[in-house]
Amino acid sequence: MVPLSLLTEMRGAAMSLTAAASGLVVFLLSVSAVQGQDGWGVTYSSTEICAVNGSTVEISCSYTYPSTPDGRVNTFEKTCWFSQKKGGERVDPSTFSEYAGRVEDLCENNICTLRIRNLRKSDSAVYWLGIKTSQTAYSGFPGVTLSVTDLQVEGRRSGSSTRLQCLSSCHTSYIWFKNGQKVKEDTSPYAYFSYSPADSYSCALKGYEDFPSPSVYAPKLPSVSVSPSAEIEEGSSVTLTCSSDANPAANYTWYKKNEDSPKASGQIFNITDFRAEHSGSYSCGAQNKLGRSNSNLHLSVGTGSSTMTVNIIRTTLGVLLMLIPVFLLSLWTKKKKALRSTTEAHEPEEIELDSIPEYENDSHTAAQTEDTEEQEDLV
Repeated sequence: MVPLSLLTEMRGAAMSLTAAASGLVVFLLSVSAVQGQDGWGVTYSSTEICAVNGSTVEISCSYTYPSTPDGRVNTFEKTCWFSQKKGGERVDPSTFSEYAGRVEDLCENNICTLRIRNLRKSDSAVYWLGIKTSQTAYSGFPGVTLSVTDLQVEGRRSGSSTRLQCLSSCHTSYIWFKNGQKVKEDTSPYAYFSYSPADSYSCALKGYEDFPSPSVYAPKLPSVSVSPSAEIEEGSSVTLTCSSDANPAANYTWYKKNEDSPKASGQIFNITDFRAEHSGSYSCGAQNKLGRSNSNLHLSVGTGSSTMTVNIIRTTLGVLLMLIPVFLLSLWTKKKKALRSTTEAHEPEEIELDSIPEYENDSHTAAQTEDTEEQEDLV
């Protein structure tokens, strides 16, 4: 234990260096007590922790301190966690901006836990607990070394099997997943599986099964597109594009049927000044270390006369489409006129009584008069 007189002297020197620092930080920077000496002590549940990027980790410990060092009453004031980055910077995670919203400091009954969520690789550091009492401050060195790692799977197809390796800076047990289902646990980072182009694989660290590596798998059936079209005018340019879902990313190679040498490599294959000899079947091969997959397409060149015929047909169809509405309108107009004429021809003629000549009425009356006179004569 550091003598109180020396402690007081060191405390004053440290406070003169940075008046803005809190008392506990100043003490921890200037005083370093030996763990477990004279009743002081911090016991960590683990001195080395390896965790996966994105996961949550808890650094736990218990602590003790003397109640009457040097015959003086020593009362507890507070605890605080500290971390030291690789560059040597010492920070308080509860106030440091890089940890904002991700840190919880839980202390009760001489047991403290530092919980860090959504871990980042930059969180890799040494963490320790500091204790401040009414008499002095104590640093719980050497602390806990936290390593945050990314997980990756590296694989290679070997004949009828697939050889995989889980890449991690941690040395622990590994969990293997096939098509999302747990299939194996081993302390070795290597695993072997029967080859199948439809299968995907991932690994996780034991205790962090919810944070597996990205899956690796052979290329899926490539998708091939051609621009401007599969029927190409002679002398024009054509672009072929190939893409496939694969992890690791696929490499692409173009072949033409009945030709041994590849025509091109890469996702895009350009053919300028397309000629008849370019016509034929083409194949796009997508390949990574886990397998290969192919897709085919056929290209053909059109002649000048056929192109002209197509253009004439297109023009004719366009004109017909414009004339059809005019023709239908004219036909409808004629039909309407004919219907009107037929209707007028069948309507009955109205005869006005006033138009009947008067003499017809007089003759009828005269005949009636003569008959009357003849009857009178007979009488």
